[in-house]
Amino acid sequence: MPTLSDFTARSLAGTEVPLADYTGRLVLVVNTASKCGLTPQYAGLEELWSRYGADGLVVLGFPCDQFGHQEPGDEAEIAEFCELNYGVTFPLFSKVEVNGDDAHPLFRWLRAERPAASGEAIEWNFTKFLLDRDGRPVRRYDPGTTPAEIAGDLEAALAA
Repeated sequence: MPTLSDFTARSLAGTEVPLADYTGRLVLVVNTASKCGLTPQYAGLEELWSRYGADGLVVLGFPCDQFGHQEPGDEAEIAEFCELNYGVTFPLFSKVEVNGDDAHPLFRWLRAERPAASGEAIEWNFTKFLLDRDGRPVRRYDPGTTPAEIAGDLEAALAA
């Protein structure tokens, strides 16, 4: 059975990152966008990273432009926007597609492992997937679920 360790992703700086680097950590994978009504969730994601990072959580942000052209920038623009507007320090990756034939393999796998009630497809920006310390997806959160609303799940998983 695949785990997070079986995938790689390109950082905003253009470096290929083995996601095995996050083995042993609780991982929150999020598809993000800079010009979305949900963009303020960046602040909540940064808060989770700041609050629980030392306990073993890592937030991984994957910008996506598949929903209403809400991530039009290139990697440098995304990095600058996130840092200046939300103080983002958690790892961000290059833009990916999360649905369709060109979807990043990580998101094809996450969608299949944790489909929504409406089906496999990711409905919008800021869909979140929680992976356990072994890199297995354990929960999917819809875009409207704020980072603050999942803090209890993170605390429970970190204490386990």
